[in-house]
Amino acid sequence: QVQLVESGGGLVQPGGSLRLSCAASGFIFSINDMGWYRQAPGKRRELVALITGGGNTAYGDSVKGRFTISRDNAENTVYLQMNSLKPEDTAVYYCNTRVFWGQGTQVTVSS
Repeated sequence: QVQLVESGGGLVQPGGSLRLSCAASGFIFSINDMGWYRQAPGKRRELVALITGGGNTAYGDSVKGRFTISRDNAENTVYLQMNSLKPEDTAVYYCNTRVFWGQGTQVTVSS
């Protein structure tokens, strides 16, 4: 069965960086589009970044220029490098492919 396991969340100060990882299994990773989404308390889940099987990327407006999505098809893993973090980036971050979701990892940006 499809499994998506996120890791790398935590508490970071404003301006800091974090790298999230999503280990995938149960499907042919290399040909599937992968995405990162986030949901803050009281808000709707929103797109953070997408990467296609061919490596094309797209970003939500609020993270453009600060976040980078990448994938390692040999390791069946997708990454989200987050730089210049802001308090408004605080949310649970979820990995996604098709209709499948991971359990999420908490990112908190606070001084």
